[in-house]
Amino acid sequence: MFEEYDVIVVGGGHAGAEASAAAANMGAKTLLVTMNRNGIAAMSCNPAMGGIAKGQIIREIDALGGLSGIVTDRTMIQFRMLNKSKGPAMWSPRAQSDKRLFSLEWLSELEKIKNLDFWEDTVVDVLVEDGKIVGVKTMLDIEIKSKSVILTNGTFLNGVIHIGEKNFGGGRIGEKSSKGLTENLIKLGFESDRMKTGTPVRVDGRTVDYSKMTEQKGDEIPGKFSFTDTKPLEKQRSCHLTYTSLEVHDVLRTGFEFSPMFIGRIQGVGPRYCPSIEDKIERFSDKDRHQLFVEPEGWDSNEIYVNGFSSSLPEDVQLKALRKIAGFENAKIFKPGYAIEYDFFQPTQLKNTLETKLIENLYFAGQINGTTGYEEAGAQGLLAAINSVLKLNNKEPLILKRSEAYIGVLIDDLITKGTEEPYRMFTSRAEYRTLLRQGNADLRLTPLSNKVGLASNERLRKVNYKTKKIKELVEYIKNFGVKPEFVDDYLLEINSPSLKQKLKLSNILLRPQVKLIDIIKYLEPVQNFISEISCCLNEILEETEILIKYESYIQKEEELAKRISKHENVFLKDDIDYMKIIAISYEAREKLEKIKPSSIGQASRISGVSPADISVLLVFIGK
Repeated sequence: MFEEYDVIVVGGGHAGAEASAAAANMGAKTLLVTMNRNGIAAMSCNPAMGGIAKGQIIREIDALGGLSGIVTDRTMIQFRMLNKSKGPAMWSPRAQSDKRLFSLEWLSELEKIKNLDFWEDTVVDVLVEDGKIVGVKTMLDIEIKSKSVILTNGTFLNGVIHIGEKNFGGGRIGEKSSKGLTENLIKLGFESDRMKTGTPVRVDGRTVDYSKMTEQKGDEIPGKFSFTDTKPLEKQRSCHLTYTSLEVHDVLRTGFEFSPMFIGRIQGVGPRYCPSIEDKIERFSDKDRHQLFVEPEGWDSNEIYVNGFSSSLPEDVQLKALRKIAGFENAKIFKPGYAIEYDFFQPTQLKNTLETKLIENLYFAGQINGTTGYEEAGAQGLLAAINSVLKLNNKEPLILKRSEAYIGVLIDDLITKGTEEPYRMFTSRAEYRTLLRQGNADLRLTPLSNKVGLASNERLRKVNYKTKKIKELVEYIKNFGVKPEFVDDYLLEINSPSLKQKLKLSNILLRPQVKLIDIIKYLEPVQNFISEISCCLNEILEETEILIKYESYIQKEEELAKRISKHENVFLKDDIDYMKIIAISYEAREKLEKIKPSSIGQASRISGVSPADISVLLVFIGK
């Protein structure tokens, strides 16, 4: 019935969608096995992409040739650049999406890829011979052969949904869970555990009084995620802001005795940075109120997502508390909030390619690795697919360094440290965040992706052009002298001191109030210089200004990255028996033996491995 595939991707969420697209676009004969093709990349939780650090990940996915940025641009209903008042290392794009269009657009894109087949079924086992993957077995008792398998099962592995005292199997509400695969992976030697996440009530927007809320509009000039020629938004839908109150908290507390979380029915650990509303009012009992973001789920949809009101309390308690919130006094709901508990596998069982250490050519990506978020999942799916195809073609893997990408930080954190709670990316996790700006993701990563055969030659040509023009413009601005009479009116307008004498434009740009795009309106020679730029003008101007304003900070991080990289390039063999290196502490030996780091750099980031242990290890490999 089936030919042998190069790659089988199991699961059609955000990780599975990116993985199947990347593998097929790299020329591998690929099969996507999912329970329901119409649920591809479903937005099970909030109808949004990006945000703090997550927006950087989407731009990196796009720069690497993934599709999340393109699909988001085509289906978003609002765009905001968060943290714009801070330095560019913190700027994070975020978009509200039309969640139905988002899934349909993903399916449409996948159906255009000629090397990609689909099969609607549930995988219950992986087929292994001599420690190597050879295919999968489905619920329909069909065996499908493959050279490589990528598991992206999301929250479906033995998923259990909790609403008050009720609980039932499901990967998300209305869809059944996946049974059998966890148990079979455990038989193969994998370690599994449980995690928990949740989602809020969905409200009928026709019953909401927005006049009692604070409107949150999108950016006046909306941006986009993709570096391709996707069109920016011409119109946008607003979100709104409201708050809980002490009265709301009191109503919620009436349901605590039925809470599956508080009475111990849920064993999995939930996300620290996105807790349920009942969790919030317990952990932050000193707070009188909590913010709620009221988000529309589409252009024409009446469904409203109440961000910040995730709950697994009984549905009547949820509704009663909701109606005590300003604007929701007459609210009707489409479905209650719920918690979902599911299996995951500690990511320390993976190599830095996301291939499992136990089974050759078997890869894990997404929530199966203990992460949370569409963005983190998509990034893992993309890298797992790239490395799967590269290995099948006997080529070197694509390993992104911590100084090269947020995705590099994400994967390194997971495989080195593991996770005890759903892992979420933050800018604070990236020690080189000044280098890893959302605006330069294409300059950093598209050449790497093109080299491995994913990002197109056309995209590389565009990046090379941008790089060249940015370099030329930086040099020009550093040498261009500005006379006071040309810019004093502008400086006065922005409350910046006038010039005392002729000054280099680069020095004037160091003033925080001065913007390159504004000051060049007063400088005809600069306008003439940039008039020959044929594409990406705004991107080039923005990157040029950042490189000039933050030159010293960027240089410091680059120098630090170079110093640290010497340890990243000292590689460790898989067959080292760390337990025999007696001079290393016992705790460090245990951790090193379990994780089997690929380099001294990775070893140094393992909890419990001290600088003294690293010194001993360097002496050992030197011998």
